[in-house]
Amino acid sequence: MTTPPQEGPGVSASPDAPRAGGLPAWGTGELPAPPPFGFKNLLGVIGPGAILLATSVGGGEWLVGPATAVKYGAGLMGIATIAIVLQVVFNLEAIRYTLYTGEPIYTGIMRLRPGAGFWAVFYCFIGIFQMAWPALALSAAATLFSAATGRLPDGSVDAGTMHLIAWGLILLSGVLLLFGGTIERMLEYTSWFMLAYIFGFLTIVNVIFVPPAHSLQTFSGFFSFAALQGELDWALLAALAATAGSGGIGNLTITNWIRDKGFGMGAQVGAISSAVGGRHTSVSPIGKVFPVTGESLRRWREWWRYVHADQVGIWGLFCFIGLFLTVNLATSVIPLGTDMQGLATGSYQAEYMARHMWPGFWYLTLLNGFWILYSTHLGNTDILVRTLTDILWVGRPELRARFKNRVALLYYLLLAAFTLWAFYAVTMAGPFTLFKALANVAGLVLTIAGVQVLIVNRTLLPRELRPPLWREALLAACTLFYGFFTVRAAMTWLS
Repeated sequence: MTTPPQEGPGVSASPDAPRAGGLPAWGTGELPAPPPFGFKNLLGVIGPGAILLATSVGGGEWLVGPATAVKYGAGLMGIATIAIVLQVVFNLEAIRYTLYTGEPIYTGIMRLRPGAGFWAVFYCFIGIFQMAWPALALSAAATLFSAATGRLPDGSVDAGTMHLIAWGLILLSGVLLLFGGTIERMLEYTSWFMLAYIFGFLTIVNVIFVPPAHSLQTFSGFFSFAALQGELDWALLAALAATAGSGGIGNLTITNWIRDKGFGMGAQVGAISSAVGGRHTSVSPIGKVFPVTGESLRRWREWWRYVHADQVGIWGLFCFIGLFLTVNLATSVIPLGTDMQGLATGSYQAEYMARHMWPGFWYLTLLNGFWILYSTHLGNTDILVRTLTDILWVGRPELRARFKNRVALLYYLLLAAFTLWAFYAVTMAGPFTLFKALANVAGLVLTIAGVQVLIVNRTLLPRELRPPLWREALLAACTLFYGFFTVRAAMTWLS
């Protein structure tokens, strides 16, 4: 769907276009017509939601959700349900800006006061702080170690071997991101493959081996806060709230994939091409907007049908299903009160299923855990590098000149830098400790960005394209919800 920018790498601004914030004015163009809405076209158009889903299932679904439910019971999974609903609204409202301008929401935020330079530094810093910790590569390494040795890793003797495996997975991610035509397309294809195995496996074992009464009890827990009392690990609960969906930078980066897929005005801006098989097209740092007419509004509504299918029908729904399936499975086989936050994070489920159900589940569950954790690590790698690339591409004109408007060169330079850093960072702490830290930063991002997305849509979009009041109210609720958990988690970390 993606086409190169129609006016070259700069996409010159129309003299009649409104000037928005501290960045140059948008260009103007015609909103492309989406394919007629139908099942066949739906399969070809949707995809960003699958990428985001693949980056979501590793943290909240396989690690934090089961760890929380096993520790406290499933009676507080209502936190996860609220989190997923609020993040769906957050994603939709961030995408609203991209449909209109072709710019990722980061660019819209950079148009706000105190200016592009400030927000560029802020989001580069917080993006690195949240995403530059390869916790899930180390968790995925635990599943491979367990499969090879037939036992769970021991932190006192196996850390070195785990680090070697994690280094291999980090390097593999860098290699995979070299291919696909566009990086978004490669991620989309691999995400569909991984998700098919993950959800197929989880559905089969839940239906066959988990008693219906237990499943019903788990399901009711997703609409309950019964266990929200007594001594609680608020850092763990804040991590659950953030990662039940995607979490922070990932929610914002959905707009970059929406642009690269060619949704709305994204088709007028360009996409980051892969090193192998790409067309080396440029990405305009400034987007294009369309005049609001009867025809453009009709096309706008059609694009929203695809966006809702992608975000509500794929991402939001399957975040809930994935979390339910993993929590239901974990609480049915792992004793209540078990601490799942050690070096073997990601492998506990395999041990208990093999012991209590069927020995063959040792390898099948480890393979499932590997795909869950590795797909998230792969997606998170792209999220970090893509975020830094797009922010620097917009905020630093000298970089565009130095790289001769070939944004992919900047992307791969940053990918190489992250890979080298990840080799060191993976040795700094256990996987669950690393993941809890980055998940709590994600909550802070959602707290701040919820306000910014609301301001961007109210001030930079034409009145006809702005969200209804009830969506604005939910976006405000998102900020309050994550603000609460951010404060409680900070109190835990500082105490």
